Amino acid sequence: MSNAIYDFRSDTVTAPSAGMRAAMAAAEVGDDVYGDDPTVNRLQARMAEMLGKEAALFVPSGTMSNLLALMSHCGRGDAFIAGQNAHCYADERGNAAVLGSIQPQPITHESDGTLRLDRVEAAIHPDDLHSAPTRLLALENTLGGKVLPLEYMRAAGELARKHGLGFHLDGARAFNACVKLGVDIAEFTAPFDTVSICLSKGLGAPVGSVLVGPKALIDKANRNRKMLGGGMRQAGILAAAGLYALDHNVQRLAEDHGLAKKLAEGLAQFGELTVTVPDTNIIFVGMDAQVEGRFTEYLKARGVRINGGYGQQRWVTHLDVDDGAVDAALAHVAGFFRGETGAASAH
Repeated sequence: MSNAIYDFRSDTVTAPSAGMRAAMAAAEVGDDVYGDDPTVNRLQARMAEMLGKEAALFVPSGTMSNLLALMSHCGRGDAFIAGQNAHCYADERGNAAVLGSIQPQPITHESDGTLRLDRVEAAIHPDDLHSAPTRLLALENTLGGKVLPLEYMRAAGELARKHGLGFHLDGARAFNACVKLGVDIAEFTAPFDTVSICLSKGLGAPVGSVLVGPKALIDKANRNRKMLGGGMRQAGILAAAGLYALDHNVQRLAEDHGLAKKLAEGLAQFGELTVTVPDTNIIFVGMDAQVEGRFTEYLKARGVRINGGYGQQRWVTHLDVDDGAVDAALAHVAGFFRGETGAASAH
C-alpha cells in the first residue's frame, strides 16, 4: 500500500511553499497593535487598493473577519440576512448571536446559490417596537464552489441600498470566482460595503483573512478585533505570506479549477455516484448513505482524505494537489467499487 497522502478535504490544508517560507523569514516586523508592523500595513494597503476600498484589517481567520463585519454594521438587538447555508450563519458557532447579540435571519438558497431577492425583501424588518431591525445583507461568493453572477450581486446591492442596509460579502474564495469569471477583484467586489478575503484557502497562506471596507467601519472593526482577542504583535511574518500569495497564487487558481473538472468527470463515470459539475475547485458527491461510510474509510486507508458523511462527500482541489493525486484517487475509487460492490471499473 502506498504511503502517499492525497488530501482533498479542503483548500485549507496546503503547506507554505519554499518561496512563501523565505518571504516569511525575511519579513520586516513591528507591533501591529500599535500599527507599527510595516508588512501588515503593506498587506492592508494593498488589499484595500486591489478591492477599491478605503481601508483593510488583517485578522487571524475568516470567521473573525465575518464577525467583525457583522459587529461593525450591526448593533446589539439588530438583525442581518444571510443564506441558510452561508458560512457566517451555519458554520461560525452562532458567534453573531452569542458575541454580537445580533439576530440572524436565514433565507433558503436557490439551486444556483443565490437568494431570491423578493424573499430577501420580505424578510427585512423595520425599526419598530416588535422587531429586531434589519441592518445588513450578507452574501457569500463562491458558495460551495458555485459562482454567483455579477449581475445578481449588483441587483442585491441595489436592494440593500434601497432599504438602507449595509452589504457584506463573505469572499473567502472571491479570487476563485474572479479567475472563473475573468474579472478584476475590484469589479467583483464593487457592490459591497465590506468584503472578507481569506488568504489561507486557495491562496495557500498558513493563516489569516483581510476585512476590507470604509475607513470608519474598519476602524470600528479594529477596536472589536482587540475585544475579541485578535490583536496581533509581530504579525508581519504572517502578512508576508499573504503578500506572497497575492503575487504568486491568484492566477494559478485556474489550475485547481481544471483539476476539479477532471476529478468530477472521473468520479461521474461511476454510476453509484452523483457528482456536481464544479464552477471552481469544490465538488460535491452523493451516494447511498449505507455505502458512503465504508467508501470514505476505504479511501482514507489508502491515503485519500475527503470530507464525508450522511451520503455526501466534498472533494476540494488546491495547490498541493496535482494530476498524479487526481489519478491516484480515481484509481482507488475504482478499486472500491470493483472490490466492494462488484461494480465495473471506470478505468
